Amino acid sequence: MKEINGDLSYKTLLKNQEKKLAFNDTVDYNTWKNQVKDKFYELIGIDSVIANACPLNPVIEEEIECDGYKRIRFVFESEVGSFVPCYLLVPNGDKKRPVVITLQGHTTGAHVSLGINKFEGDENYKDLDFAVQAVKNGFSALVIEQRAMGERATKVHDACHLRMCAFQAFTAFELGRTVLAERMWDVSKAIDALDTFKDVVDTDKICITGESGGGTMSFYAGLYDDRIKFAVPGYAFCSYETSIMAMYHCACNIIPGALRYFEMEDLACLMAPKPVAFVTGDRDSLFPLKGVEKSFATVEKIYKKAGAEGKCRLIHTDQPHHWDKIYGWKTIKEEAEKLGWEV
Repeated sequence: MKEINGDLSYKTLLKNQEKKLAFNDTVDYNTWKNQVKDKFYELIGIDSVIANACPLNPVIEEEIECDGYKRIRFVFESEVGSFVPCYLLVPNGDKKRPVVITLQGHTTGAHVSLGINKFEGDENYKDLDFAVQAVKNGFSALVIEQRAMGERATKVHDACHLRMCAFQAFTAFELGRTVLAERMWDVSKAIDALDTFKDVVDTDKICITGESGGGTMSFYAGLYDDRIKFAVPGYAFCSYETSIMAMYHCACNIIPGALRYFEMEDLACLMAPKPVAFVTGDRDSLFPLKGVEKSFATVEKIYKKAGAEGKCRLIHTDQPHHWDKIYGWKTIKEEAEKLGWEV
């Protein structure tokens, strides 16, 4: 009998797919960059999100004195009906510190970044208290509950069997947008909301980091908002073909139609010339090292073309898919020092 393989047609399509806007050293760089930007924005549906924007109306809900820092919870509205819980951690003292936006991945919510165990099993999220780590390393930290996670997860009970963000991702697709665009927008609006706290934090010095799903958004938000001065995406950067197209990933990673035009590394042109350091685990099975290194080689070419050679780095750790707080914060502090930031 004929062997039936449900994956074969997709494998053939992927193998033969021409990426119309892949980096090409022979074309005019600025023309190509603008084409990539326009197509990226079109595919993620950012216009749909912008069209639903509304006043932020930030509200401070609580202020708690912790060990060496103050923790402030505030909520704002990023688009009509979308309320964003945030936490700002401010080290004690009169000095205004640079801000690290810390984004959690697919955990039970942003409280993990605060080192708070809220649900059974949270104690297993070792080393993911990013915001507390930021304070210990001399920064203020902005924690954002990402769209479709934690407090912002779906309330549709029929969808509870789906993985984390899937129901909201599918809903976004039907509306001509993506969770990726929504999260990217939320980060940008959270930076707007930081103006409320400009007396206690240095809003001119903002960087972004995170692990896994947080690392993914560190990349995309970093290339979208120029107020983010550098990005350190962790355990998330890899070609689509060798990561999200090669194994099961959450639907919130998907940009419909992306591979007709570009790979993840091609989008680095929207990040350049600002510094970016990708932290990767050499034993990360979700974002395989072979794909990471191949993608980063293209990023290096793009940065050279942009006149920013040396401003992109790939940091290796001997880790599986898990944040390494030693290498992560060493990298962040190195990038901050290069910009003359005092922490």
